[in-house]
Amino acid sequence: MSAHQSPAAAPSTAGTLSDDGAPLAVLGHDVQVPLVSGEKVGYAALDYAASAPALQRVWDDVAAYAPYYGSVHRGAGYLSQLSTDLFEQSRRTVADFLDLREGDQAVFTRSTTDSLNLLAGVVPAGTRVFAFETEHHASLLPWRRHGLTVGYLRAPRSCAEAVAALDAALAAHPEGPRLLCVTGASNVTGELWPVAELTEVAHRHGARVVLDAAQLAPHHRVSVRELDVDWIAFSGHKLYAPFGAGVLAGRGDWLDAAEPYLAGGGASRTVAREADGSVVVEWHRGPARHEAGSPNVIGAYAIASACRALTEAGFDALEAREQRLVERLKAGLAEIPEVRVLSLFGADSARVGVLSFVVRGWNSSHFAAALSAEYGIGVRDGLFCAHPLVRTLLGGEDAAPSECGAPEPSLPGERSLNAIRVSFGAGTPDEHLDRFLAAVRELVTDGARWTYRSEGGRCVADTRRERA
Repeated sequence: MSAHQSPAAAPSTAGTLSDDGAPLAVLGHDVQVPLVSGEKVGYAALDYAASAPALQRVWDDVAAYAPYYGSVHRGAGYLSQLSTDLFEQSRRTVADFLDLREGDQAVFTRSTTDSLNLLAGVVPAGTRVFAFETEHHASLLPWRRHGLTVGYLRAPRSCAEAVAALDAALAAHPEGPRLLCVTGASNVTGELWPVAELTEVAHRHGARVVLDAAQLAPHHRVSVRELDVDWIAFSGHKLYAPFGAGVLAGRGDWLDAAEPYLAGGGASRTVAREADGSVVVEWHRGPARHEAGSPNVIGAYAIASACRALTEAGFDALEAREQRLVERLKAGLAEIPEVRVLSLFGADSARVGVLSFVVRGWNSSHFAAALSAEYGIGVRDGLFCAHPLVRTLLGGEDAAPSECGAPEPSLPGERSLNAIRVSFGAGTPDEHLDRFLAAVRELVTDGARWTYRSEGGRCVADTRRERA
């Protein structure tokens, strides 16, 4: 902030990790939810990979700024100028958090999906895109809408195999602009991908790389400079920041050479009408070119606040605590023979706090519903918007999805159509994982205490029918 200083800009230590390794304070940590029995318990939020709870620090910062909210880049008044300063300072904070190179741009978007769709619209005509079939749909699908040629690479079973597959694919297509889109950490298995090695291979062949860091940035320090990727995309709602904002950051040449992602105010530098009645537009260069309309200043500031909080907490401490929880979870599930943890690279592969599994004899939707209804534990079941990957991990045995408009989940006793995902992070108490493991053991050993039925595409407890 410059002369327009608001209480929201005051430094805070609310995000600092305590000496005893306690989790960071998040909203909803004390929420009570009803069980099917009518009792209430504290909610165990174990679906961070979908949307992480907001850090209390972020919420406090946003609340402090809210009275000062004003238009951005559009007003001469005090609140407008203050909001403009805050918005641009948020951009600089994100750039520092990502360790961007000189000349890189940070564009605020709605989400990772929005960021990758933006990039798909600015790559040069004739670009060949490469993506492993293991990617999230946000990385697999945007390129097709723009008529780009996409080379889908088969699921590798090791990091070395992934690097070799990319090397061979690029060698087979040496001409023209090429782009690799790759995840930093799988949203299904949590496994870390060899981003630096893949980037080295891509650059050696003259190709560029965009990193989907949606699942990586909340768990690990990410340096664009060190990884040498050309672009990076991530979402605020997975980084402990609410309000639906995201980021696309990286090299500016393709961004400045393309038509704006959205045409409108803010993206246009000048608009003039010619004598023949036509309209001539000169577009801005830099981030403004792709940020038409009134920007989501609160969303941008929330992301910046989360970036500061995680940096101040210290990624070394955050990663160490999370790895302790990962090992605790893996060890606990390994003791239950009916549970099979899904993995591409093997049981010992490095991963963030995301893990998917299936339970022998259970439909995954039924199992997840029982965790919620009988234990107050929130996980996710389905194919996690990564259908090819989950089907590969399930051995091809489950051919039909059970989410995203597909048929309703199977009822208890029918073959599982999907998997269960448990995910956690900086705000997760140890006790939540202990409760989860105890609940899994009890469900596997004793079965669900209530009957379940399919309703509106979801498996839900029948409150009228408790098992004898």
